[in-house]
Amino acid sequence: MTTLPIVKPQEINLDSQRLQQAGSLLKEWTAEGSVPGAAIVVGRHGKMIEPQFFGKQGPEKNAEDIRSDGMFLLASITKPIVYMSALRLVERGELVLSLPVTHYLPDFAAHHKESILVHHLFTHTSGMPDMLENNVELRQSRAPLKQFIQGAIHDTVPLFQPAGTGLSYQSMGTLIVAEIVQRLTRKTIAQHVRDEIIKPLGLQNTWLGRGDFPRERLVRVETPEYQIGSNFGWNSDYWQYLGVPWGGMFSSPADMAVICQCMLDYGEVQDRRLLSRSMLEMATTNRLNDYPDLPEPIRRSQPWGLGWRLNHPGQSGSWGNLLDRSVFGHTGATGTMVWMDRRRDGFAVLLTTAIRSQAPWRLVKLSNMIASAFQ
Repeated sequence: MTTLPIVKPQEINLDSQRLQQAGSLLKEWTAEGSVPGAAIVVGRHGKMIEPQFFGKQGPEKNAEDIRSDGMFLLASITKPIVYMSALRLVERGELVLSLPVTHYLPDFAAHHKESILVHHLFTHTSGMPDMLENNVELRQSRAPLKQFIQGAIHDTVPLFQPAGTGLSYQSMGTLIVAEIVQRLTRKTIAQHVRDEIIKPLGLQNTWLGRGDFPRERLVRVETPEYQIGSNFGWNSDYWQYLGVPWGGMFSSPADMAVICQCMLDYGEVQDRRLLSRSMLEMATTNRLNDYPDLPEPIRRSQPWGLGWRLNHPGQSGSWGNLLDRSVFGHTGATGTMVWMDRRRDGFAVLLTTAIRSQAPWRLVKLSNMIASAFQ
C-alpha cells in the first residue's frame, strides 16, 4: 500500500489560512445542499495535507454523513489513467501511437476512419464523437461494454476529416484505445488497469468499476435529468459494475494523491517506477503542436498532452485563474477535478458530487483559493 506522508500545511510552504477558507466554502455549500458531498487533498514536495471530507454520502435528503473511507466516481478523470495504462504497452513495443487504428482494429475503417492514428485518440483530435447516437438506449437496455465497443468501431462517423485537423472531446476515442488494449493483452480493460496502474502504484482504494468494494463505500452523486428514476444512472448497480473506460473509475482522495505525485515526478513515486521520464514528458506537454494542419489558435490556447489535458487559461474551461498552460490534469462530469503544477511542485484533488456542468465555477473558485495557498 502506497500513501504520501501527511504533514501540516506550513511544512510544505502552504498557507493554512487560505486552505481553511477553501474548506469553509465547501462546508457552506454542503450545508446548504448545493454540493451534496466533497473531499479535497492538496500536496507538495512528495507530501500531502490530510484529506478533508465534507457533507453527505449521497444527494438524498436523508443521506448519511460522508465516510472517511468514501470512494468517489471520478467520471472523466478515468480517461488519463486508462491512457497511462496503454502507454505502458508503448514502452514495451506492443503499441505504436503513430500507426493507424485500423492496424489493430481492421473493422474501424467503417465510415472512412482510415486516417485516424492511435495518437489522435489520446489528444482528442480523431474526430470521434463524444458519445454514441444510441448511448441512452444502450444504457436503458443495460448493455454490456462490448456493445458500446461494437458501436464505436462500426457505427461512428468522424465529425471532421482527416484526423488531426480539428479538436473535439471524445469519450469514444478512449473506448477505442481500451479495446486496442484488450485485444493486445487479452485481458479486460479493468484487469489491465489493475495490473499496470493500481498494483504497481500500491493503490488500495481504486478500481475501474466497483470491483469487490462494498457499495456503502461508494459516494453517490447527483445525476443528470435523463437518469433520474432509471435503473442505469451513475449510482445504479449496472453503471457501477460496468466500469466504462471513459468515466467509470472509483478512487479515494489519498489514492488520487499518489497518482498525482507519480505524474508530477515524471512517472515515479516512492521508488516505484510506472513510466519512463521521457514518456511522461511527452504525455504532459502540448502534443497539438505535432499536428501541422491543426489551426494555430487551437494549438496555442487549448493544449492537450497524451490523455492529460493542459490548462486553458484564456478559455471558459480554465481550471483556475492562477494556473498557466503548463499545468496538467483533468475534470469529470460528476464534479471532479485534479491538477498538477510542476512549477509549484504541487497538486490539488477536488472531488465533489455536484454535476460539474451546472456550476463549473464552483471548482474554479476552489482551485483559485488552493493555488493561492502555494507560497
